[in-house]
Amino acid sequence: MHQGRCAQLSLGSLWLECHYRDDVDRGSRGGGGARSLVRRCLSPLGYNIPLAVKRGYHMHYGVRGNATLSRPIRDADGGFSLAPMSKGIRLTTGVEFADRDAPASPVQLARDEPLARELFPLAEHLEPEPWMGRRPCLPDMVPVIGKGERHHGLWFAFGHAHHGFTLGPVTGRLLAEMMTGEEPFTKASFYAACRFVNGVPA
Repeated sequence: MHQGRCAQLSLGSLWLECHYRDDVDRGSRGGGGARSLVRRCLSPLGYNIPLAVKRGYHMHYGVRGNATLSRPIRDADGGFSLAPMSKGIRLTTGVEFADRDAPASPVQLARDEPLARELFPLAEHLEPEPWMGRRPCLPDMVPVIGKGERHHGLWFAFGHAHHGFTLGPVTGRLLAEMMTGEEPFTKASFYAACRFVNGVPA
């Protein structure tokens, strides 16, 4: 198992080669779930999959007085959530659409914090800088699950758009059924990579 950032995939007769900056990993043909790098890796193999990135921010806060929060709450109009965590109260923003490696711009967090303080008695920041996460998504918000139509033995499972932990088991089931030739429990074509024409949903 090689851990690192895969920069390019190439297809051999018996294996996939994942090219890292300092090494090449040759693995048996199988799944391809390279997250937000998958578009760059798969484009040279002829797959035009319009994977984008949703970014989001959060910050943990202390609590003033003896206030408690027993469950997550969401302000739909304000576009933020508060959740009790072991580290403190987490303020989470909505989605930011930006380039994966663009500089952080936590303007939503700065806008939401005063609104959150009106809703709950937040105290001091518990971190020096906000956390920022990146999640892969597709234009139709449906993951790509299934075989690579252009290459025998190449299978995909990516683009779950924040829901990978929830959808992981059912994704594994669907992929296993397709790989072994069983009747899929749901319509597999909904998730096929070939559903995109010129980079947009057909």
